[in-house]
Amino acid sequence: MDTTAPLILTLRLDERSFAFFDEQRRRYFPRERNFIPAHLTLFHHLPGEHLPVIQRDIEVYASEQQPFAIDVTGPRSLGRGVAYTLRSPALSEMRRDLALKWNDWLKPQDRQNHNPHVTVQNKVDPAQARALLEDLSESFQPFLARGVALDLWWYRGGPWEMVRTFGFKAPSSLSRFGEGQG
Repeated sequence: MDTTAPLILTLRLDERSFAFFDEQRRRYFPRERNFIPAHLTLFHHLPGEHLPVIQRDIEVYASEQQPFAIDVTGPRSLGRGVAYTLRSPALSEMRRDLALKWNDWLKPQDRQNHNPHVTVQNKVDPAQARALLEDLSESFQPFLARGVALDLWWYRGGPWEMVRTFGFKAPSSLSRFGEGQG
């Protein structure tokens, strides 16, 4: 196994929210470039040679983390695409904690301020992206999603290869998120 390939860490969303984003991605992302399902990237390039340490760190963190609420606030422009903006204090805190733990390994892209989003269109003509942004903005209603796990992936230049899913511990009460939501 090539352990020099980079690792990608994403946040897994609840099934309903994932289905919404993935359907949008399948509909709007150029088919010839759409190799992976909808996702919220936390880290784009972690060092594969440190896989055992990274897995241990994630396992410890996930075992202490309950699922948490995330506000999906609306679509935004990526210039040549469209993404949905997500906001959550718990998500920001988790990302910051892991970034501090892995600070020495982070590439410039992962050292930047993290702006959580799920991309549903990318690498298209800017006019096409503007039209989709306008279209999605007209009908968008903010909703609540939940972060339920962390997914670690190998990146080997094409479709991502799943390493492992790290589920968050069961919440002590679902009422925290509201019955029937997420």
